[in-house]
Amino acid sequence: MSAPSKVHLLRTGTMECDQTWLLLKPGQNITTRSAKDKPAVWTTCPTHAVLIEHPDGRILWDTGVPQDWETRWAPTGLQEFFPVQRATSYLQDSLAALELTPEDIDVLVLSHLHFDHAANAKLFDNGRTRIVVNRHEHEGALGIDGPFKGAHLKSDYEGIDFELIEGDTDIAPGVGVIETPGHTWGTMSLRVDLPRGGTKIFTSDAVYLSESWGPPAIGAAIVWDSVRWLESVEKLRRIAEQTGAEVIFGHDEAQAARLPFAPEGHFA
Repeated sequence: MSAPSKVHLLRTGTMECDQTWLLLKPGQNITTRSAKDKPAVWTTCPTHAVLIEHPDGRILWDTGVPQDWETRWAPTGLQEFFPVQRATSYLQDSLAALELTPEDIDVLVLSHLHFDHAANAKLFDNGRTRIVVNRHEHEGALGIDGPFKGAHLKSDYEGIDFELIEGDTDIAPGVGVIETPGHTWGTMSLRVDLPRGGTKIFTSDAVYLSESWGPPAIGAAIVWDSVRWLESVEKLRRIAEQTGAEVIFGHDEAQAARLPFAPEGHFA
């Protein structure tokens, strides 16, 4: 049976934001009356993609933030809440470092359709790359009124001929998605079973940070359904315990600093 041979982590842009968006931690974001004038805590919020080298083709998970973020996000105001650091690497830079272009990707799987995960999806709308998203995410994101709502920006994904999936689904042998709604209607996490390196779970925004993971899990400001979010975290925890998986969180700066990003390193 074929199996993934290498997994590359790709840098796809680093944002900054108020930490409350990522972590609702008592005593840190939620202040007491004696500290009601305490300034907001801003933090770094890296984004990443995952490139899987597989005998069945190259599979890419997520696409990060767009190079034209400031003008693209201007109608939404998101550029004021999530500015991208100037000295950053975008998806195109990370692919080029591996001597690849979007045309070299056989399957693009989007964890969900938020502005920092699906922003570059149309780079792959080339007639040959399969672009996969959760059916519930697609229905919700295309069904919003107006050109944007919250962190969904229709211009990122409207018009793409998506392949729709639902539930826990295999993309290729050793590569599958785990349905983990709560952050959005159809957020998915990625599972990769490497022959030597074991199981890796990439949570995307189902779990932002190691602090979010707990236990107990700690919520965030951007959650569509808090109950379903918590159920998804516990689902991931069960899978991780059963498989001994290494869990890679969606926007964890401290964890990212320890991970083998391309082109210098990879998982195998």
